[in-house]
Amino acid sequence: MIRRVLASREALLLAVIVVLALVFGLLAPQFFSLAHLFGIARSSVVIGIMALGLLVVLITGGIDVSVSATAVASMYITAVLLTDLDYQGPFVVAAVLACVVGAVFGLVNATLVSLLKLPSLIVTLGTLTLFRGGLLAFVGTERLRVLPARMTEFSSTQLFTVTSAGRQASLHLAVLILAVLAVALALALRRTNWGRNLYAVGGNEEAATRLGVAVTRVRFSAFVLAGTLAGLAGLMSGSLNRAADPFTIVGTEMDVLAAVVLGGASVTGGRGTVFGTMLGVLLITMVGASLVLVGIPSAWRQAFVGLFLILGVGVPALRQRRVERARGVVVSA
Repeated sequence: MIRRVLASREALLLAVIVVLALVFGLLAPQFFSLAHLFGIARSSVVIGIMALGLLVVLITGGIDVSVSATAVASMYITAVLLTDLDYQGPFVVAAVLACVVGAVFGLVNATLVSLLKLPSLIVTLGTLTLFRGGLLAFVGTERLRVLPARMTEFSSTQLFTVTSAGRQASLHLAVLILAVLAVALALALRRTNWGRNLYAVGGNEEAATRLGVAVTRVRFSAFVLAGTLAGLAGLMSGSLNRAADPFTIVGTEMDVLAAVVLGGASVTGGRGTVFGTMLGVLLITMVGASLVLVGIPSAWRQAFVGLFLILGVGVPALRQRRVERARGVVVSA
């Protein structure tokens, strides 16, 4: 049992999170304050929603590094449209509109990768620049500080508020939205044919084709879902910050990728869980939110993200190589 636990990526990642939390707590006792912990949970929402979409793409053996550009473009386009229309309706309509815009961007990736059979890394690197450059060139670069009323109100919508050590700490509603999305995706991956087909396509595309899996359709749906969730993440970012800035979230695609890979998703496809992804998101967010707290310059944040990404890819590869050698499989240098 102990060996099985140690062999589990999720268990190891959870152990790392606990150890780092204890270290941060010893260096800065305020780390364990409810205000700081709730702040970490809130900061996890945007990256977490994008990570769920990227997870689906990675499971199929693809990759999407354009999620941050999709999120920014969806957020800004939605805010501009609703502001021009003087929209005063419910927040859910804005969320649906952002999802639709994100799905359109995801459709571009899906068409290029699934139908035209182009490499997903090259395609999404190109659309990363295309979406971001197109936004700045055709939509604008102005930061919108006045958003529709419901979007602004959402930033102050709390699940509950508690008093701890004389201070009030609130857990934001967005955390519940992330949790619901994570549970829904986990159930879809485990208990639906669509979810099983995702793993089949990523594990062995040729075998999946022989079993009658519609490989093109499955991969197409993965990229569209990634775009949809990125659109929602962008709207969450704009609403939580009470501003639509076309330069926000830029560069977070590496944070998202590192979180998903740390959580156990394989860059070659066929593996990955929602639970592991959420643990990866928690680790990335916790480190980023706590460095300054313990006296480490925030400039080191990107260095840690890069290190996590290398470890997330390198450690499983080395472990697999050791297993293959133990089984007598010839491993090339």
